[in-house]
Amino acid sequence: MKIALFATCIVDAMYPRVALATANILERLGHEVIFPEGQACCSQMHVNSGYLKDALPVVRNHVSAFSKADYDIAVAPSGSCVASLRHQQPMVANKNGDRKLAERAADIAGNTYELSQFLRDIEGITNAAEQLGSYFPHTVTYHPSCHGMRLLRLGSRQPDLLETVGGINVVELPDKEECCGFGGTFSIKDPGVSGAMGEQKVRNIESTGAEMCTGGDASCLMHIGGILHRQGSTTRTLHLAEILASTRDNPWNPDTADELSIPQEAK
Repeated sequence: MKIALFATCIVDAMYPRVALATANILERLGHEVIFPEGQACCSQMHVNSGYLKDALPVVRNHVSAFSKADYDIAVAPSGSCVASLRHQQPMVANKNGDRKLAERAADIAGNTYELSQFLRDIEGITNAAEQLGSYFPHTVTYHPSCHGMRLLRLGSRQPDLLETVGGINVVELPDKEECCGFGGTFSIKDPGVSGAMGEQKVRNIESTGAEMCTGGDASCLMHIGGILHRQGSTTRTLHLAEILASTRDNPWNPDTADELSIPQEAK
């Protein structure tokens, strides 16, 4: 298939290695990956703050970018952003009286999958080690993002894939379903509450003894990782796509993990 990568704005701007890891996984499965030009924000931060009129041009931009591209399916490394496409973009268009845009937004959203959705529901991946070659010999705990869990209803797709990665040791995160406190613009409007929630999440993460915390949303991992860093913790955060992309031949390397590098098999 020809797959359009919806990188999301936070991944594109701050964690491009997550987009590269996603593309690597898709190409490993034999797909052609394209990057629709002009893609940007999904409009989630506008909608969640109540700015529906300001969200309209953002929705139009996304629909335009993906309407111009030639692809079969779109994939994104973010449950939060895919949830926004499916549940918010058509609503924004309808609220602003643009029914045609709402219909087109719904069509594009219906053909856009979060990475674990695509791997489990479309590709039928049930064993990451055997079917993807994923290998990650580290102790990891998993944080499910609120939008992925509650709005997109990813269920156990992400942790099920994580459990089947070769060499991995997955430890249960206490109160894992509790929000990390990021909440997009919530962390800006209510930094005290957001920070307190994040600190509780970090205490739970560190109680597991895990080397790192993973999840499917870069925004949550940024919030958690920032708190860990400020507290001088040796625990770090890593996106699920990066774990799935790690193999025996091209393992994740903590010394170069923050560099923008493309695994050899993706070159």
